[in-house]
Amino acid sequence: MIQVIVPTVGESITEGRISRWLKANGVVVKIDEPIVELETDKAAQEIVAPASGLLMITIPEGEMVKIGDVIGQIDPEKVTAVTGNASVAGNASVAGVSSIKTGTSDSKASIETISSPAARRIISENRLDPANIPGTGPGGVITKEDAVAFVDRVSSKSTSNSASPSTSISSEGNLSSGSSFNNAAKISAVSPPSKTASDHRDSQVSGKARTEKREKISMIRKRIAERLLNSQQSTATLTTFNEADMSAIMDLRTKYKDKFKEKHGVNLGFMSFFVKAAIEALRAFPLVNSRIDGNEIVTPNFYDIGVAVSTERGLMVPILRDVDQLSFAEIEKQIGAVAVKARDGKINIAELQGGSFTITNGGIFGSMLSTPILNPPQSAILGMHSIQKRAVVVQDQIVVRPMMYLALSYDHRIIDGREAVQFLVRIKECLESPDRLLLEV
Repeated sequence: MIQVIVPTVGESITEGRISRWLKANGVVVKIDEPIVELETDKAAQEIVAPASGLLMITIPEGEMVKIGDVIGQIDPEKVTAVTGNASVAGNASVAGVSSIKTGTSDSKASIETISSPAARRIISENRLDPANIPGTGPGGVITKEDAVAFVDRVSSKSTSNSASPSTSISSEGNLSSGSSFNNAAKISAVSPPSKTASDHRDSQVSGKARTEKREKISMIRKRIAERLLNSQQSTATLTTFNEADMSAIMDLRTKYKDKFKEKHGVNLGFMSFFVKAAIEALRAFPLVNSRIDGNEIVTPNFYDIGVAVSTERGLMVPILRDVDQLSFAEIEKQIGAVAVKARDGKINIAELQGGSFTITNGGIFGSMLSTPILNPPQSAILGMHSIQKRAVVVQDQIVVRPMMYLALSYDHRIIDGREAVQFLVRIKECLESPDRLLLEV
């Protein structure tokens, strides 16, 4: 019997939570195949099977575990001739732990047609049978949207049949008595235990049941909350603003985007221009690239830029190392790669650690203006926003230009207002004259 052990996943991390089992209890798994997702306060980490054989789960989803804990076992002698994840004969449950229902052996095989961790999570959390979910992706692959739509359909069907008080959604996605979703996200057709007259009137007007959803706060979300609160309490944060005319960059992208894509295999985005502009401004004002360490100011001679990425688990900030040595194409490729890894939950701890300056782009969600929060121990963060056509005065003429508001939040303990304002002005100059980025002047 081979033990499945929680591995060391990063410096200073001693525990985590079993977010979800990617493979069902009592199925055959392959060596090096991802079988369980461990959630820590920094990232989600997939743990692979140490051997091929019958998987027996000993610690269920949602439980906290420590590094080195045994969370399952694999019996290499009970490998069937069936490939994939077909269930072996016999009792698949482990003593003291209920087996995880995933439907028939056909559904276990169909789990391989799920396109993303997000879709797998929805299916796992709601105990759905993948074989019942129509896939709209290439080759019938189940996408996140497919899984969400399926849950909505069965939920609506459950609500319409709410006359039966014990009706809920089963693991197969059908309506059955006595089955339910997992504890993290229950959706029930049962009416609330009591209603006031006002509640009753509201329910009649809305035409749908008044329900609530409860789920545990993820470790990553808790960690984000702790860091943001600590940032507000431990730094003297100020924010200065400016705006940039994005005409030159937009014209440059329009002119060369096709050739750039053809040569480098990646799109020419806005972020590479902002990264390059930040490097030029950091060179001119090195204190913005510094941090406080006790009674000392530490100023690195390198430029490791964090790029904020929004994921389903929360905001992550992958670090691009030594970006001053990278070309526009290399920056775009690295940004694209770490963004995909972060959203798919496959980014590792090392890719999130360090960093001397951060850039965040609220504009992709339509934000016009914001005050970014510092990412300690960094001393500054640059906020990008949406590009909007506005009337501006250029050489005493009113013209319409694509404008973007810029925001720089900084720690006033180490950076004075003069440096902060001049830093943001340098960013503005580089963006409005992108040829300066190419010439580094």
